[in-house]
Amino acid sequence: MTGVNSKVLEFCQFMGRLKHLPRTGWVIRDIPNCETVAAHMYRMAMLTFLLESKDVDIQRCLKMCLVHDMAESIVGDLTPHCGVSVEDKHRQEEEAMETLVKLVPELSGEDMKSLFMEYENQVTNEAILVKDLDRFDMICQAYEYEEGRNKPRELQEFFDATEGRFKHPEVKRWVDELLQKRAYFLSSTVNSEDVKSHNS
Repeated sequence: MTGVNSKVLEFCQFMGRLKHLPRTGWVIRDIPNCETVAAHMYRMAMLTFLLESKDVDIQRCLKMCLVHDMAESIVGDLTPHCGVSVEDKHRQEEEAMETLVKLVPELSGEDMKSLFMEYENQVTNEAILVKDLDRFDMICQAYEYEEGRNKPRELQEFFDATEGRFKHPEVKRWVDELLQKRAYFLSSTVNSEDVKSHNS
């Protein structure tokens, strides 16, 4: 038995954890069978195919979507509810990235680390757009849970946390469309409850 590919397999194992790691925000709100970190990153990546913007490198955005939460395969999905400061979260994730990039060829590792740091620093157009996709996927998922569970406003805090924070014009249009759809769902639910109350 050869150990030539042992690091590749170890890297695969870390990435495999993301397929089963539930996102903390949904866990603490008792959402059953909730979205995983890998599922979140996958939809973000797929959304880059829909972008028509000429002022960003779409391929770089796609790769950044797939890299930005890689460190969670080691540190977990840390949120403010975990009692971890922003600074400590960043330190833990940066250390985790150092571990992960050592498992892949040097050029690939440098690319991953560069993409991760670019996202964290939030300076480039690509990083800002990917952050928008991160927030957009989150409120999409929140709406899907509200609608699927027929619990309007159950996850209102996620919409409040992202209000006014989107920057890219294309993503802002998607947000407007989602909010219109959610408003219709909320009003339909209220009307349905009024009818039930009237008939009871």
